[in-house]
Amino acid sequence: MNVRDCKNSPAPAPLNPAKFRDPLVTANGEKRARVALDVLRTLWINTGTLCNLSCAGCYIESTPRNDRLVWISAAEAGVFLDEIARDHKGVREIGFTGGEPFMNPDIVAMLDDALGRGLRTLVLTNAMKPMQKLEPQLLDLRARFGERLAIRVSVDHYTRQAHEAERGAGSWKPTIDGLVWLSQNNFAVSVASRMISGESDAQIRAGFGELLARLGVAIDVEDPAQLVIFPEMDASVDVPEITESCWGILHKSPSDVMCATSRMVVKRKGAQSPVVLACTLLAYDERFELGATLREASGDVALNHPHCAKFCVLGGAACSAG
Repeated sequence: MNVRDCKNSPAPAPLNPAKFRDPLVTANGEKRARVALDVLRTLWINTGTLCNLSCAGCYIESTPRNDRLVWISAAEAGVFLDEIARDHKGVREIGFTGGEPFMNPDIVAMLDDALGRGLRTLVLTNAMKPMQKLEPQLLDLRARFGERLAIRVSVDHYTRQAHEAERGAGSWKPTIDGLVWLSQNNFAVSVASRMISGESDAQIRAGFGELLARLGVAIDVEDPAQLVIFPEMDASVDVPEITESCWGILHKSPSDVMCATSRMVVKRKGAQSPVVLACTLLAYDERFELGATLREASGDVALNHPHCAKFCVLGGAACSAG
């Protein structure tokens, strides 16, 4: 194994079907990298896969019709918050993702519950009509809990044309309106973008800097927690498998990967109760279903999916705020 083996090739090729099949070894017979849960810092709650948009590159395939992950209720989410209070004192953040979280009828109750327990909450949203319909409730939460309530708005590019190429015609203005409203009302707001344009990280940050300055939105685009730029994910494109030797070659540690500090709760359609997954990226792959409780889900995770390699290890990305 050498450095070239562990790094992305610039020329995309179809994924080798022999890769990512065995949780113990790679296609070359080398020992697959695994990640232990160091300490649970972030618990993600998937509110359901229904969304008001059908984005071209949505990793979780959210649409107005996709209910493979159904609405989780405030009572079901509360069971995991109770377990955190009892057994996982290191948790410092609850993240709500979807789908579009503000479509879930229990979202305000879930936010109130998490914030009322002293936990920081992060909501990932497109800031469109589902969020805007809840502005009075959000203002109330902001007044009571301050910056513990954080909202990250998905803006796929700093130009309307590129954003709408991903999210559909007419999606730009409502998102920008929602982002400006959040900023004007002093929410702890950040932006999530993507590397869809072939531009460098510096070019994307400069473009957002100009946009946000025009809008009067006070976000430090050089801060990777305030402007998050996610690498693209395509499970059909070839990517190197991560072996144990890659940690040293890449000068990285298993603790750098988000499954070392986070888990995600989902409720599958037809299921009686939610389950805990390894991370936010692998909602449909049952190999990454770890148990019905956080205690059951505290085992290590084999990096046995293309997203593990491209997004987390090679891309260095994470979904949490810190």
